[in-house]
Amino acid sequence: MKAYTNAKILDGNGQTFENGTVLIDEGKIITVGENIDVPTDAEVIDCNSGYVTPGLIDVHTHLGVHESGFGFEGQDFNETSEPTTPHIRALDGINPLEKGFEDARQHGITTTQVMPGSANVIGGEMVVLKTFGHIVDDMLLRSPSGMKGAYGENPKRVYSGKKVSPMTRMGTAALMRQTFMQAQDYLKKKEAGEVKERNLRMEQLLPVLKKEIPLRTHAHRADDILTSLRLAKEFDIEVTIEHCTEGHLIAERIAESEVQVSVGPTMSTRSKVELADKGYHTLLELNKYNIPFSITTDHPVIGIEYLTTAAATAVKFGLNEQSAFKAITSQAARHIGVEGQVGSLEEGKDADLVIWTEHPFHAYTQVKETIVNGITVYKNDER
Repeated sequence: MKAYTNAKILDGNGQTFENGTVLIDEGKIITVGENIDVPTDAEVIDCNSGYVTPGLIDVHTHLGVHESGFGFEGQDFNETSEPTTPHIRALDGINPLEKGFEDARQHGITTTQVMPGSANVIGGEMVVLKTFGHIVDDMLLRSPSGMKGAYGENPKRVYSGKKVSPMTRMGTAALMRQTFMQAQDYLKKKEAGEVKERNLRMEQLLPVLKKEIPLRTHAHRADDILTSLRLAKEFDIEVTIEHCTEGHLIAERIAESEVQVSVGPTMSTRSKVELADKGYHTLLELNKYNIPFSITTDHPVIGIEYLTTAAATAVKFGLNEQSAFKAITSQAARHIGVEGQVGSLEEGKDADLVIWTEHPFHAYTQVKETIVNGITVYKNDER
């Protein structure tokens, strides 16, 4: 049993304990708060008035499947042999020894969602995992956590070069519809006992049709976001909007749909037309309409180590601090469906916590220690 004492605790749900204690045992949080009775047999760690927070969460990354610092050898995130690949799994392409995982731990990020890229209309399954470990199967928190879908420029750009569909936004939407119609037909046959040969493509779409996992749709432009919402309604499936760059233009409609949104990487350049109206005003407008949002780096587009920088910059541009912090903790956990395990410091949740020298959004703050499942996975001995 360990007791982290003399800490300013941000619990991830909006509550602050000025002189708090976190008690953990066997990889779980026992209690959090002030005036905690620490058992005599507990190991006491004095945080010296530093900040303690939940482990941070990046909801949209390509860690391990698009390795930063590598060329072709590290690019396993887009299977561009065909435009719809629901049968592939990010899990099978993750290298847990990629340097990005170490960067994540050093900057307080303990949980991440890893997904295929957005070259394909349907890109395959994604997973949620802890950022510590060398065997990916042992790092898993939720598998699968979603199916990747993409609208807009990326599928159009990749496949117009191959002279095959989709060459337009219309073609992308049509392929999405066609594939889900096939999945519906397959489900009906399977329920009737008429499937004689399993089809992996269709099998992996069934959890989406059954609302066991969402279709997480890459959509920057407002019209692409609306296409995602339209198809979700047509097929009665759950979707999340990933990137949501022009979400501020249709915030009221997004709010009506009750979808969850991830925003970013806002720190990137305007490298394509879809990013022309990129900015932190998107977060402000989403917040105005009480749309649940998370902030992402889209690693390696922006290095995962800049997750807190992105959130702090949003505060600089007018987002309230509490909303920004929830966007990389408790709301991020809800976005990827693991809120019962991580994202806040609460009794019974995984003992994933970070000790900081200052507030996580402070320009000069440093991570003193990162703990995953109660185990110290990074320690800065100089602080």
